[in-house]
Amino acid sequence: MGTKPRFKGQPPVDAYGNGGFRLGDQRFEGSVIVTPLGLYPWSPKSVEQITPVSLAPIIEAAGHFDFVIIGLGEQTVRLPADAQRRLESQAIFPDAMATGPACRTYNMMLSENRRVAAAFIAVV
Repeated sequence: MGTKPRFKGQPPVDAYGNGGFRLGDQRFEGSVIVTPLGLYPWSPKSVEQITPVSLAPIIEAAGHFDFVIIGLGEQTVRLPADAQRRLESQAIFPDAMATGPACRTYNMMLSENRRVAAAFIAVV
């Protein structure tokens, strides 16, 4: 799909809330995807808006990570079935949880030098 990242690299999540994230000392409004290939804006504002197409940056980065964490907003719920099937068709098996725990898990995995990617729905 050729999605262009906002910047290269993979910073930890310094803060989240108020409708966005602070990563690498920069504030990003809205939801984001972070992969070893870069940070990308992500359109979903709720789990119901996650589509197979919206997950393109994760699919494009396959092979560059071993773990995928998806922050689903305020609650832990299931990914939409079509999005789950699309990831699994690429041998990507995400761990889905609320955004807060997802950010903490992502940071912990980065600190352990694990190959991780994440998609985070922004929370208020």
